[in-house]
Amino acid sequence: MGAGASDLAAPAEAAMSVLGDMPELCAAEVLLRLGAPDICRLARLNRAFRSAAAADFVWEAKLPENYGYLMGFVDGDSEEGGAGGKKSAVGKKEVYARLAKAVRFDDGKREFWLEKSTGMVCMALSSKALVITGIDDRRYWVHMPNTESRFQSVAYLQQIWWFEVVGEIDFRLPAGTYSLYFRLHLGKPSSSRHAGRRGCGGSEKAGNGIHGWDRKPVRFQLSTSDGQNAVSQRYLDDEPGSWALYHAGDFVVAPDTEEHGQGRPVRVKFSMAQIDCTHTKGGLCVDSVLVYPRGFRTERVVDAQR
Repeated sequence: MGAGASDLAAPAEAAMSVLGDMPELCAAEVLLRLGAPDICRLARLNRAFRSAAAADFVWEAKLPENYGYLMGFVDGDSEEGGAGGKKSAVGKKEVYARLAKAVRFDDGKREFWLEKSTGMVCMALSSKALVITGIDDRRYWVHMPNTESRFQSVAYLQQIWWFEVVGEIDFRLPAGTYSLYFRLHLGKPSSSRHAGRRGCGGSEKAGNGIHGWDRKPVRFQLSTSDGQNAVSQRYLDDEPGSWALYHAGDFVVAPDTEEHGQGRPVRVKFSMAQIDCTHTKGGLCVDSVLVYPRGFRTERVVDAQR
């Protein structure tokens, strides 16, 4: 009886011993198949995984191809990033950690970061990076502080006849398909999470200053320097009181055929407009424009009609 129990315990003990004695290269092969959060978790398992999780080749495999260009913004080489695609002298794990935090540029009006689980590049442009018709006239627009904004400030439309918001991105993105969104809020935002939430009735919207968006749809447009185009439209008739991402369109960044490791240059122009001057519209917050890898989203998405 005792011998049988001893035999049953032996395989478990052996398994633990084998795991603890795993060669670092074997542990690295496991980590290469995981995302950054899982790599960090396994690094706490034992010495082999801890050593493998610090290896440059593991983290370089998780970094985008143009990480040298991106690090130029972190290192402050220039406002346009590392023009020569220079590789940073710090370890690749540290490079990943720096790029996973928001990196501001253009006087703090734009930022990019790596999505931690995939290593793909995301971007955000504040309302102050956009060209907004009438933004300098406080009869129409006001800039408001807001803690729910990445940039701590939003543009609030009180009332206007001609509504148009235009922007442009000129950046080197890694190859892939990206989605562009306008982050909008019907009604004046509140610092309280639940304050100001109202139903969809016309009188309630009017009480929130929301008017004119049910008369004509808003038109979203997107075009790229290599000839891609997207056009859609939608009535802004969602429930007031919460932020939503309005999908303006997708675009594709082709691989960098010159193999400079900087990513392919892409210029994207985009806009949203409702320029029917037969009526005024108002009660809308414009927070930012977001660019995410297609399929990745962090908030409620509203798709427009093509």
